[in-house]
Amino acid sequence: MPHRSGPRLRTRSAPTVRRSLLCALALLLLAGCGTLSDPGGGTRTVEVWLMKGSLTEEFTDDFVRDFESRNPGAKAHVTVHEWPGIDKKVHRALRSDDGPDVIEVGNTQVAEYVEAGGVRNFTTEFAELGGDDWIDAMASSGQVDGYQFGVPFYAANRVVIYRKDLFEKAGVDAPPRDREEWLEATERLDEPEGQQGIYLPGRNWYVLAGFVWDEGGELAVERSGRWAGDLDSPEAVRGMEFYARLQGYGDADAAADEAHPDELEVFARKDVAQLVAVPGSAKLITDANPELAGKLGFFPVPGKRAGTPGSVFTGGSVLIMPERSDAREEGYDFIRLLASDGWQQRMANTMSFVPNKARLTEALEREPGTAAMAEAAENGHATPASPHWGDLEADNPLKTYQTAVLRGADVRTAARTASEEITRLLNGGA
Repeated sequence: MPHRSGPRLRTRSAPTVRRSLLCALALLLLAGCGTLSDPGGGTRTVEVWLMKGSLTEEFTDDFVRDFESRNPGAKAHVTVHEWPGIDKKVHRALRSDDGPDVIEVGNTQVAEYVEAGGVRNFTTEFAELGGDDWIDAMASSGQVDGYQFGVPFYAANRVVIYRKDLFEKAGVDAPPRDREEWLEATERLDEPEGQQGIYLPGRNWYVLAGFVWDEGGELAVERSGRWAGDLDSPEAVRGMEFYARLQGYGDADAAADEAHPDELEVFARKDVAQLVAVPGSAKLITDANPELAGKLGFFPVPGKRAGTPGSVFTGGSVLIMPERSDAREEGYDFIRLLASDGWQQRMANTMSFVPNKARLTEALEREPGTAAMAEAAENGHATPASPHWGDLEADNPLKTYQTAVLRGADVRTAARTASEEITRLLNGGA
């Protein structure tokens, strides 16, 4: 295990959402007027790796100009990479003496790279980076063993996309406020011949994870340095039971996932009342079926209590720095500026991503889909911070568990089997 320098972060409770306009404006002004450090001497180049789809070319160019104007003598060179195969490139970069200085990584990958070694520890800079105000799930996605190795870049999470016309026909006048109302509405929406109350693929483990967390359960827990699958806890079992009830109000196959068949195509081509997906999926749905333009609405996945959004998996990206970076100061300044209020708010406006602070989500309220996503993000969760989580996703026992239960297997027996496999995979196959 690589050396962990600096004090650990305290575990924080769910963040208090501060939406004071004056406070937000004051903080934005402070971020806008700050001057990044001048390294002096000759020009130094910050090599940056970003991922395809994260930022537009225009946004990136504007940001680089701002960074360079604030940091005389420094230049930023941005290379955009594809997600497939990026993990091998990052591992090589972390071992290299001539690698990039800033790297965007997926928020489930941080523990893997930290375990391999060579990732800079930002724990002592946590407050300076604005960490006290980060959305909790986004902050935790960059943490390993209580230390902050990644700076949250952006997040995205699932919401319920629904057919407003079908809701109206069924007499469902408003989005459900809690899970029981959701079940009742979905049952009603499933009654018309040829119509589905919801399309929920049997193997959508992201949605299942939210229900498990909502019940107070976990996918896996760490005990004395070893991970143990926890799907067989009473709380996690209740999450699976709710998933099965909801999934039954549609025709999705127990062995289907989001891509096979494409759930967006199913929603676009058939009479389906609801789909759990990221808000940006709505554009793809209306592209596939223009007749649905203006007919789609959004609401956060309902929670157990009325008015409280349900738990969701928070996907997104994190920024890390290799320890061997030869532009440590400039790379840090690049990250600090990109994580600042001004640029985070512009990114929320431009890319419809959730920014790293709850108070900045007001920028999303003009768009119903991203507003619902931002509301849900405040109850977001990250996957277990095991360096072997990627191994689990490659051979996912959660999906096998879901299919087995939906086909009639005893939920507790199937949960024990899945937990045993999760334990094996998260401990390196041991």
